[in-house]
Amino acid sequence: MKHRDRHGLQGPAGVIDLHAHGIEGIDTRSPDPDAMLRIGETLGRAGVSALLLSLYPAAFRVMREQMAAVKRAMERQAPGSTARILGVHLEGPFLNPAMCGALDPASFTEAREPLWQELVEGFEEIVRVVTVAPEIKGALGLIRAITKAGMRVNMGHSDATFAEAEAGFRAGARGIAHLFNAMRGFHHREPGIAGFGLLHREIYVELIADLVHLSPETLELVFRIKDPGRILLVSDAVRETRLLPGGAPSREGRLLGGAMTLPAAAQQLIERGFAKERVMEAVTTNPRAYLEG
Repeated sequence: MKHRDRHGLQGPAGVIDLHAHGIEGIDTRSPDPDAMLRIGETLGRAGVSALLLSLYPAAFRVMREQMAAVKRAMERQAPGSTARILGVHLEGPFLNPAMCGALDPASFTEAREPLWQELVEGFEEIVRVVTVAPEIKGALGLIRAITKAGMRVNMGHSDATFAEAEAGFRAGARGIAHLFNAMRGFHHREPGIAGFGLLHREIYVELIADLVHLSPETLELVFRIKDPGRILLVSDAVRETRLLPGGAPSREGRLLGGAMTLPAAAQQLIERGFAKERVMEAVTTNPRAYLEG
């Protein structure tokens, strides 16, 4: 039986958002499981079937309180929940301060396995994806440890060269967080992590498809170059994001997060002429395949 949402999108797995921080005034910076459930319920009304709750980097005590809230929310969610919480995506704190984007670089920390173990102890079963900058000291060993623990590693918030991104892939990273955003740009003499994401056949790439973070032409370029099974459309929705699409949340000219929900962004691409089948794969079967490894 196919899933159909309020935007008319359909697919065998339903829409899965792998990168969402919040929506409509609520985000994951809360120790309250009710807040986590409300994020899922609100995104569910927008047509999302399942999601990872993305946590911002912060003090370990704070991040652990948030993971505890997500764990309790997952235990409480009903089998027929509008948008099922599948676990958490840790967007850091093992990132490059030079590519912090809208994140607080003061919360970033060294990529050391003991720190990682301290952060996730007791929550290993709900941590599904971790974003790491592969070029920072100790990152490759940490990527290997996270991968060995059965979690997916995204490379992101990174100033990695092409070779450094390739080393991250060899260590076990299999995705790139929001391609082109908060990372070294493509250069004709050093294609960097963005170039690696475009050219490597096996790496998955997230794309924020709100037409603000990436131009339609850039999205078209990726859809032309990448294996269609390796594209992951995500919302990167934040507390300032609204169900009714509007301008992208920003502060002092810096983008804070996605401008719209994932179903709305996917529908927008289809209306602009992107192949519906490929767009639907990028929000349904591809994210499921990425999580399942």
